[in-house]
Amino acid sequence: MKALQFNVTPPGFIAAKAISLIFGNKVYLKGPFKTVRLVEIPEPAVPSGQWVKLKTIFCGFCGSDLNLMMLHDSPTASPFSSFPCIIGHEVVGRIVEKGPEATQFKLGDVVTVNPGLGCTVRNLSPQCAVCAAGRSLNCENSAEGDLPPGMFTGLNSGVTGGFAPFICAHESQLFKVPDSLGMEAAAMTEPLAVALQTVFDNMPEPSDKILVIGGGVIGNLVIQVVRTLCPDAGIALIEPAAHAAALAQDLGQADIIPFKEAYRTAAELTGAAMYQPQLGQPVFMGGFDRIYDTVGNSATLNMGLRILGPFGTLSLVGIGSDVKLDLTPLWLKLQNIKGVYGYGRVTYQGETRHVFDLAMEFMNEGKILTAPLVTHTFRLEDYMEMIEVNLNKARQGAVKTLVRFD
Repeated sequence: MKALQFNVTPPGFIAAKAISLIFGNKVYLKGPFKTVRLVEIPEPAVPSGQWVKLKTIFCGFCGSDLNLMMLHDSPTASPFSSFPCIIGHEVVGRIVEKGPEATQFKLGDVVTVNPGLGCTVRNLSPQCAVCAAGRSLNCENSAEGDLPPGMFTGLNSGVTGGFAPFICAHESQLFKVPDSLGMEAAAMTEPLAVALQTVFDNMPEPSDKILVIGGGVIGNLVIQVVRTLCPDAGIALIEPAAHAAALAQDLGQADIIPFKEAYRTAAELTGAAMYQPQLGQPVFMGGFDRIYDTVGNSATLNMGLRILGPFGTLSLVGIGSDVKLDLTPLWLKLQNIKGVYGYGRVTYQGETRHVFDLAMEFMNEGKILTAPLVTHTFRLEDYMEMIEVNLNKARQGAVKTLVRFD
């Protein structure tokens, strides 16, 4: 079967990064340092134990997939990945085969996949403290056990990712899709789970002033989640792409802050006092109570801390790597930075739920709208066109892209 494979070697990484300084991103997409290829691999074997085999229906293309292809990720995470690997982790599929010990689902069930390859999937007991808390994507043993190193499906040489017609998954990773939920919506379960976990981990108060930085799919979903869980909170968005900003206004009633006038407009919205240092950008006294940064680069993090108020919390949702950060506002205003990665169980209306189940419930009930965010679908063989669209989202009017399988 055809599948989309990522691969890079340490010498290739060094060479490609150096050459890209001259020739740009095209180094990663063609020629000897190309990082992704459509390859022929065997269809996964009949699974054993508690594993099941899925026929892929949709797989979403994530910003982290693009970062991987463009070699933007920090080498710090390299011990917890293995290559070559078939990428793709936002999967919805139908169960076509089961291992003899897989009893939780039936053949024909349509499921979404929590891609985390934690202790249970790795056949490790007892579980690490992180997995015991329900956060398998952050497993302390992601380089141990029966599988090769790799935190999640799509970053592991031993587990086929979702950009393939068939994959295998452990039944503990699966969540049944309600019959009333469409397949494109089901494919949005994983990114919505990220947004839900982000907000539950940094839950606003009703009177809070909220800022979301970045209006891509995660930013738009975070805005909708805040609006659903805390409808009276004031929400603002910094997003330079007009089409993404318009969606945030329409779906989440967010105030749009023009990127070039971010400091002045943010001060007006929050009532903060804006001070100009001898050098550098302004710093606020007052400001936003909570910021969700879905970009996570030096510019957005430095801006975020400067316009975050005292005792405020900035959630880092975007996967930043080599960031140069002025920490003065952090100690000056007694702020907090919270890392966000993965998902798990949360308490909602007095009941403990996994955010995957909650995500599908919210979509099914119309509390969260994902259809307007899915702007492009592709076949797997058109992966180069999909990458180009994601590299030029503003020009293409793109937010979320999916790969569909027959």
